[in-house]
Amino acid sequence: MLTIRDLFAYEILDSRGRPTLAVEAALSDGARATAQVPSGASTGSHEAVELRDGDPSRYAGRGVAKAVLHVWTELLPAVRGLNAEDQAAVDRALIAADRTPDKSRLGANAILGVSCAVARAVSVSRGEPLWRTLAAGRQAMLPVPMVNVFSGGLHAGRNIEFQDFLVAPHGFDRYADALRAAVDIHAAAERLVSEAGYALTGVADEGGWGPALRSNEEALEMLTRAIERAGYRPGEQVSIAIDVASSHFFRDEVYRLATEKRELTAAGMIELLGEWCGRYPVLSIEDGLHEDDWEGWTRLTSTLGGRVQIVGDDFFTTDPRRVRRGIGEGAANAVLVKMNQIGTLTETFEVRDAARAAGWFAVVSARSGDTEDSFLADLAVACGMGQIKVGSITRSERLAKYNRLLELEARGGLEFPGSSVFERLRGRTE
Repeated sequence: MLTIRDLFAYEILDSRGRPTLAVEAALSDGARATAQVPSGASTGSHEAVELRDGDPSRYAGRGVAKAVLHVWTELLPAVRGLNAEDQAAVDRALIAADRTPDKSRLGANAILGVSCAVARAVSVSRGEPLWRTLAAGRQAMLPVPMVNVFSGGLHAGRNIEFQDFLVAPHGFDRYADALRAAVDIHAAAERLVSEAGYALTGVADEGGWGPALRSNEEALEMLTRAIERAGYRPGEQVSIAIDVASSHFFRDEVYRLATEKRELTAAGMIELLGEWCGRYPVLSIEDGLHEDDWEGWTRLTSTLGGRVQIVGDDFFTTDPRRVRRGIGEGAANAVLVKMNQIGTLTETFEVRDAARAAGWFAVVSARSGDTEDSFLADLAVACGMGQIKVGSITRSERLAKYNRLLELEARGGLEFPGSSVFERLRGRTE
């Protein structure tokens, strides 16, 4: 039996220059592998707890020395000697060691680091690609990339309220061609922004452009023009995804669009998003309403869910219990899968499997504070749900994932689904 022999953990920095941790797992046959843990800025209130030190003398209280210590002192004794190839048993032991419903005692970041490091070490031991180990018999496929072009909200200093405007290049036969289209559109968008007289002093957290636009809708107008200028057909080859992240501008029961000097009720938000879907090639809407407005989410889905995917991020926080409730109530038709929101690979795949069984869409996603670890690319392939949301194409922690997918396609044997991922959305990919 291949068992866990040792763990090693240490503090590293993420793409925002904030601490996170890396964990190395060593197995009984000598195989070793390391996983780095991502960290989010736009976080849902129902996420598993990312443990921070709270010591103002180190990294303004954001250090993760306690999480690192917990790997050594509590998680290693919990998993040492366990069958490394039984991921579910390993993850159960990690959860049991924590003893809290939100993983707040030992930290979801420490727990996830161990979970991922063990899985990668098993792949090293077997001499197989990580995606194959993770898939565990599920049908694997390359994902359509959902690429950030314009950023707002917490990712870009609240220049506009809506957090991300992305392109989904689905009308292609190869992943490499889809990614090239995204690169072309990103460059075209920069030219359009400059021509419009907006200053660009850099990129946002995930590599998208963050100009101080006059309105949220202007991002959609400009992105549609960028698709056309780059030589692609909006809606047919390349569609638009919106990450509203509405919980972050929801106050006193209304959605406050401060840059536009107006407020909207839930009904107003649904109406606005519906109008946008009629005017622009929008294929995906993420977190269109507040994370606890279950009734509103059901109305949003019944209104727009036949035309676009309605994705829950802060709404579901990759929590199997919340996803199952959403399925039962018809609240959303898609889930964003962020492994550090829940803290173990087993629970992450539980969400994926529930979405698949319900006929939902699923998008495997990175975090705004990410690392150069390419683990997520293999996870997206292993999930076999055909979508990945990593960020833009200008920063190395994003490119690590995109380039890993280019490698996997070049090696052969994996299908790129293209528009077939979205074929259930009537008329949008025909």
